[in-house]
Amino acid sequence: MKYLYLSLAFGMLLFSSVGAQNDSVRIVDLKAVQVKSKPAASPLIKSLPTLHGTSITSGRRNAILQVADMPLNYAQKNAQQVFAKVPGAMVYDMDGAGNQINIALRGLDPHRSWEMNVRHDGVLTNSDMYGYPASHYSVPLEAIERVEIISGTAALGYGAQFGGLVNYVTKAPDTTRRISFQNIATAGSYGLLSNYTSLGGKSGALTYQAYYHRRKVDGFRQDAQSSSEAFLVKTGFDVSKKLHAEASLGRSTYLYRMPGPLTDAMFQADPRQSTRSRNWYSPDIYLPALKLEWKLNEETQVSWLSSAVLGTRNSVMIVGFANVPDAIDPALNQYKNRQVDIDRFNSYTHELRLRHDYSLAGKWKSAFVGGVQIMDNDLHRRQLGKGTTGSDYDLTVIDNDWGRDMHFRTKNLAVFAENLIYLFPKLSITFGARYESGASERSGYVRYLNPNDVPLTLQRNFVLAGASAQYQIQPGHRLFGGFSQSYRPFIFADVIPANALERTDPDLQDASGYNAEIGWENFAVPGLRYSVTLFQLRYNNRIGSVYQTDNQGSAYLLKTNIGNSVTRGAELYAEYQSALGNHGLWSVFSSTAYMKGHYLNGTLSLNNENINIAGNALETTPVWASRNGLRLGYRGFTALVQYSVVSGHYSDAFNTVEPSANGARGWTPGYQLWDVNTSLRISPQVKIIGGVNNLLNTMYFTKRPAGYPGPGIWSSDGRNYFVTLETAF
Repeated sequence: MKYLYLSLAFGMLLFSSVGAQNDSVRIVDLKAVQVKSKPAASPLIKSLPTLHGTSITSGRRNAILQVADMPLNYAQKNAQQVFAKVPGAMVYDMDGAGNQINIALRGLDPHRSWEMNVRHDGVLTNSDMYGYPASHYSVPLEAIERVEIISGTAALGYGAQFGGLVNYVTKAPDTTRRISFQNIATAGSYGLLSNYTSLGGKSGALTYQAYYHRRKVDGFRQDAQSSSEAFLVKTGFDVSKKLHAEASLGRSTYLYRMPGPLTDAMFQADPRQSTRSRNWYSPDIYLPALKLEWKLNEETQVSWLSSAVLGTRNSVMIVGFANVPDAIDPALNQYKNRQVDIDRFNSYTHELRLRHDYSLAGKWKSAFVGGVQIMDNDLHRRQLGKGTTGSDYDLTVIDNDWGRDMHFRTKNLAVFAENLIYLFPKLSITFGARYESGASERSGYVRYLNPNDVPLTLQRNFVLAGASAQYQIQPGHRLFGGFSQSYRPFIFADVIPANALERTDPDLQDASGYNAEIGWENFAVPGLRYSVTLFQLRYNNRIGSVYQTDNQGSAYLLKTNIGNSVTRGAELYAEYQSALGNHGLWSVFSSTAYMKGHYLNGTLSLNNENINIAGNALETTPVWASRNGLRLGYRGFTALVQYSVVSGHYSDAFNTVEPSANGARGWTPGYQLWDVNTSLRISPQVKIIGGVNNLLNTMYFTKRPAGYPGPGIWSSDGRNYFVTLETAF
């Protein structure tokens, strides 16, 4: 605390010194001003401007979520509420601790948000786009002002992900003051304790911002303890009126004791029970970044960003199905040795972007956006280490002997260009392309494999194209549509066989396809906002395993491209807001998506037999997902009631309905949730937030993972309470 006091004292001295420079005091008589309280407005969803910095969003579905204005449990990052107004946002709940947000759009896999291009203040947080694109960096929601989302047609400008872009934007410092302070403290069910503290301000041409966050929770399930820490230090400096420089360093780390998967019988008997007490997982990620924004003139601006994802993803666990107990061996009178896996990320990204506004042929207003992205990644993966027989978080590997010890190095160059042209004042079209060229090289060993069975070098060269159009009926009211090709590189886990019975197709290809959408959005009517979007997502070269025999008649599973799929659907968002007396407002919203995905063709292996899956429904893709809410605000008080309903879905491409004995396959039932959150603004400096999530104590789960964190059922949280005290000065 002494450093906080010193900072506050230093800030006070700065203010005092400024005041001392005023040699004279001028007294002015002011007229009386009557101040009336304003009703608590609902944070209506917004859209990004047509030109957003060095990006073009025209003709694309996008949204701005004002997170800081939402009454919710920031500490546990309730994604069902954060993304409630994004139709079709698929949320994967599996720990309830707020460690990670797992989301996807349009029926894609939400695991670690790895189908999305995930950014924090524009800085890429995906750990390794070619080795393991999951986002392990976890930003405290207390620090976030808003979330920016652009649908999958954003692929050309940010990356080629099918899911599009999600950017978590940090609260800006108060530039009217030299020092400002905010603290957000939360307590809740299952031992939840969380504290967030931030400092920020401006002095001359320098702005600064820093936060520190810490959270611990015992968890809804037995043996599900979690603790986390995060910090960010960011400074900005106006070198001149046209040049702004910024440097930042962020870190997020958490330690999660994983209670293990459940079978269906276990879940029905007690969804809070545990099958593992010795399993631990902990990512520790640093995110350094340097940014320059240079406005050359009124028509041209340039941005340069260099960043890195540095850190580890560690786990020590007993790997096995839910019906395989982790028990003491009576012969040895001790537990089995656990498996230790350590990934070390060294991912570097450099991005240069340019925007130039001009007139084509002297009459058509236009804007060109282009850029270069260079990635240099080294994922060092050590796995299958023989760990201890203990129960605590211990990464000791006996004899330092690893079953797999490999480097996966990738160098990739991407160049993109997009051009926006206004054919008429209200009608614009955008054309774009993206070229990528790169290679991934593997080195190291896999003890159970012949080195010739694993590809050493993987090359990629491809061009993506896209186009969109927008008719701006009036500000906030538009018709739009677009098409953009996408791709997803196969990752480390795809090319490294899990055991000696698997092999990798040397001709394995990246997944590719496209996003297409057409929509109508009207945010122009006061108090009313609505949008309707129709989309189609084509996903080619999906990866899976087929049964094969070699020349000697030996059977094996070949990891290869198994087939293509398509998802079609509709996304609806509507919200209405009206006055409630002289000092209040009420609003009601619905965010609903219909998603129908199926395999166009494909073959997969099951029980040593290749099965045709053409026509089968896509796994982890609910047909219906709807979130609806009623918000009441009076003066400084706000209450929000939210009702969510998500339909059931299959957990595998075989469309297995009857659950397997180990819980790894089977139908995932739909669920319905009620949440009630409230907030009370006591003064400009103090606010209290409280609520009950999962009011009716629904027992549910959102997905049966096929791999990490363990095949089977991972229970979502039951009824839980929280209260938050937010102070600022």
